[in-house]
Amino acid sequence: MRLSNLADYAVVLMSAAARQCGSVPIHAGMLAEQTGIPGPTAQKLVSGLARAGLLVASRGSGGGVRLARPAAAISVADIIEAVEGPIALTSCVSEGRHDCSLEGSCKVQPHWGVVNGAVRGALAQISLASLAAAPKPTFTRPAPALAGDEIRV
Repeated sequence: MRLSNLADYAVVLMSAAARQCGSVPIHAGMLAEQTGIPGPTAQKLVSGLARAGLLVASRGSGGGVRLARPAAAISVADIIEAVEGPIALTSCVSEGRHDCSLEGSCKVQPHWGVVNGAVRGALAQISLASLAAAPKPTFTRPAPALAGDEIRV
């Protein structure tokens, strides 16, 4: 499973917005500059994320975008669904889709809802706040000395 570039960029852009703006508006151009996302793509994402209710946009002097709710209340699943639509690993579970040659005889199709729910549930557990936070340092243990290795103190 792989996210589209647009969904990936949306997560990156929202993470930057969470780090930068809080309740102070920031321009899409500034988010593009900070993230390396091309300006037109950042603008398209900002518009879509605002339509989805994840960002609030204001025009005029002092305008820009800000998070519509606290970063802790926005999940990775929310962001992906704002760009991609409902999280579904196969198209056969979407209502109105009848483009599978196995439709009618597939014994797995009734179970895809459970799989999709599990994936969405896992992504819903990851908050935007956790993505916006500085990464925690990881401790790596030195490799144990092998017999015959010289140890200097």
